This record gives sequence, structure tokens and C-alpha cells, in this order.
Amino acid sequence: MDPFQAKVVAAATGSTLTALTMTPFDVVKTRLQTQPVQPQVLFARPPLNTCCQPNITAGACVRNMSSLARPLTTEVVCVWDHGIFKTERVNGFLDAVRHVWRAEGARGLWKGAGTSLVIGVPSSTCYILTYDHLLNVVLPPLLPFESVIPLTAGILARSVITSIASPLELVRTNLQSTPLSSNNPHTLRSVLTSVRALVRQRGVFSLWRGLGPTLWRDVPFSGIYWASYETWKKAFARQGREGAWVAFISGAVSGTSAALITSPFDVLKTRRQSLIMSPGLGHSSTIPLLTSIVQTEGVSALFAGLMPRVAKIAPACGIMIACFEGVGSFLRRPSN
Repeated sequence: MDPFQAKVVAAATGSTLTALTMTPFDVVKTRLQTQPVQPQVLFARPPLNTCCQPNITAGACVRNMSSLARPLTTEVVCVWDHGIFKTERVNGFLDAVRHVWRAEGARGLWKGAGTSLVIGVPSSTCYILTYDHLLNVVLPPLLPFESVIPLTAGILARSVITSIASPLELVRTNLQSTPLSSNNPHTLRSVLTSVRALVRQRGVFSLWRGLGPTLWRDVPFSGIYWASYETWKKAFARQGREGAWVAFISGAVSGTSAALITSPFDVLKTRRQSLIMSPGLGHSSTIPLLTSIVQTEGVSALFAGLMPRVAKIAPACGIMIACFEGVGSFLRRPSN
């Protein structure tokens, strides 16, 4: 197969596998980052054996883990806590998985998977192909120091692709954070309806709301990731080790390091993109939002969803680059 065609197929394969396997972690991360700061106290003495605010249509309580994204008074699950009836709050990764599973079933953990395929496969494929072209063709004649080429290529590739795909990322974030409702279905169609209304009210550039924090997250992540990846890959090569498994380990380790450093920007990006779809909750710019989170929730809130993010990024980076290296090498082999 032609080398370029092999790279395209390899990149698309890695993107597809990553989107299908990592979506649950993305859903949980988004829910943790957009839930209320504190549970709301409803009343001290509730009626016995009743929901505080039942879903009248469904006849049962529905969990709302994402009140920052279009909260509905008919969607509150209550718990009895030390003699006071409160709205429910999730605490940590496993608790969030359990809540999503009970409230929405297994399908809830893969909410947005279709959108991730539509968004992620083309954007990830274009991203890694752009990086590869910059790394091997464009930048070597321009930069005198070989060590900065992966860093620069990663930054440039991510800046371009993230800016182009930002409106689609807005759709995916709100699809995963908007609460399930019989009146406002938790579906792609309902989110797209809200997006159209948003464009009519605030103009087409509102679709790029959250691009700033996204770039602050993705651009340093990309630079750190590729610089680290190429370093690890060369270290393995000096010991005579290469292949898909080397790419997987190098990608997973590099992705974890980059995720830890850029986690606060991921929280800011998720908050801004969910807030813009929530009338009446305000639409603060990045710096005021950062200040507000630190003052009202503490610095730890900037690392909300860190565990599912790392749990997603480590294998996702490993799978993506292992497929790109492994499948690409296999397809480029001359046929006998």
C-alpha cells in the first residue's frame, strides 16, 4: 500500500478504537466537572418513602449529575443525609460510574459515542497526519535543533485542528453533560436544536466559546506529549527495542504526564462549554471563571475528573499511536 494511504488507514483505525473504548471515561469526566458545588438542602422532614421532586411523566426520580448544563427542577434525586434531605452528589470516579449506570443504564456510559466517532475520527486522523508531515517534512529544514521539532510540530498541529473542530467539541460536551429528561431528551437532536438557538441569539462565533481554554489545554498537552513520546521512543530504540508495544508504552506514559499538567485547563474548557448552553447561569470568560472556581470550590476543583481523564488518556494515547505505528508498518510491507 502507498505510504500515505497506509498512514491514513492506520490513523483512522486508531481513532475509531480510541473513540469506542474511551467514551465512558469521557462521560464520567464531564459529569464530575459539571455537577453542583454543594448538594442543595431541600427540606429537613420529607414525606415518608417519597422522592423529593419526582419525574411526573416517568413516575420516578431521575438523576441529574450535571446541573450546570440546563438544570431542571423535575430532575433531582434526593438522599437522606444526617437527618436532612439533600440532592444527591457524586464523589469520585467509581461513584460516578455507578450513578450513571443506575440512572441511564449502560447506554448512558456511551452517551456521545456516535458524536465522538463523527468528531474524533476525522479530527484525530487529520491531527496525527498533520503532526507526521510537520515532523518529517516541513520543520526539519527550518529548525536547527532536532530536539524541539516534535514539540513544535505537536503545538502547530493541535492548534490548527482544535480551532477547526471546536464547534463540534461544543456539541459533544453538551451531549454528555445535559441531563436526561422526557421534555428535553438527552439526544443529539436536542443538543443540535439548542445549538441552532444559540447561533440565532448570539451569532455563529458563539460556537467557538471555550476555544481559549481548549487551546490552553490541548496545545501544551500536544507539545509535551510528542516531545516526551519521541524521547521515550528513541530511548527504547537505543536498547534495540521497537514495534507497536514500544509505541503503546511510550504513548501511555507521555499522555499521562501531559494530562496531569493540563488538567485545570480541561476543567475550565468543560465548564465554559456547558455554561454557554445554560440560560441564566452566566457565561464568564476564562480568567473570571478560574478565579470563581478557586474562590468558591478550592484549587482541588481544578482537578475534578482527573482520574477518569488519566484513565482515558493513558490507554487512548497508547492505542492511537500503537495503531498508527503498528498498522501503518504492516500495511507498508511489500507484498510477496
